[in-house]
Amino acid sequence: MEAVILLAHGAPESLDKVDEYVLRIRHGRPLAPELMATIRDRYSLIGGSPLLHWTERQASGLQKLLSSRSDERQVYFGMRHSAPYIQDTVNQMIADGVTSAIAICLAPQFSRLTIGAYKSALEEAIGTRDMKFEMVSSYAKHPALIRAFASRLQDALRGHPDAFVVFTAHSLPERVIAEGDPYDFEVKETAIHVARACSLSDWRFAYQSQGMTSDKWLGPTVESRLTELAAKGITEVIVTTIGFVCDHVEILYDIDVQYRQEAAAKGIKLNRTESLNDSPLFLELLSQLAAR
Repeated sequence: MEAVILLAHGAPESLDKVDEYVLRIRHGRPLAPELMATIRDRYSLIGGSPLLHWTERQASGLQKLLSSRSDERQVYFGMRHSAPYIQDTVNQMIADGVTSAIAICLAPQFSRLTIGAYKSALEEAIGTRDMKFEMVSSYAKHPALIRAFASRLQDALRGHPDAFVVFTAHSLPERVIAEGDPYDFEVKETAIHVARACSLSDWRFAYQSQGMTSDKWLGPTVESRLTELAAKGITEVIVTTIGFVCDHVEILYDIDVQYRQEAAAKGIKLNRTESLNDSPLFLELLSQLAAR
């Protein structure tokens, strides 16, 4: 029996799970108490992460779409760093008689730190048991993804026609790119395709959400872009994230709170596009990826 499995990063299920979640991400290495307090405050300020909610909606939406097309495959989802863990989901799939699956990571661009890690987690979860899978490793320039992002941006531009557009994606340590990882190329490729679809003649790209480590992380940062645009007299900006497919802390806090405050201090009004979440265009993309 064949199935589809969506793979996501995970998020703390509740505010009292934040410490446990961060420790898991850091492989048991604790953060300094003041940094841990900062992270707890961020989740508290946004009322917790809705990532699990949206992943469930994406899975159920894809299930309904496949069923409407007489596709009998069951859709599952698993998380790397929170419940339902990939291991538990794979156990359930095998118990249900699944012998092969299409695996779709809910991150459009390939990096060995993200997609590569999901693939390893899936292989480890399956072990020597009889279940094969095909991984969709990247869909950075898939036409359906570009349509979904472009639709959200066009909606935002209708309300703010004079705003300057800044595309963003999650930053990674520079050493990863130096080792040959294609992530930097792929996120910029996505931005270029969306900009073309929206007929933008001038726009910028920035990396957001740099990690709290001693590594040098990819830039330019959103903060530096805001400084640049303020110096040019730009007073309104739309941030559109092309590396994320649903709301979570890097959007609801990093953009909606932190970057908005920093923009206001520079005389810029900052808005953002609505996340893809379970939009029909995004569900259509997932169905096309599942068809592979």
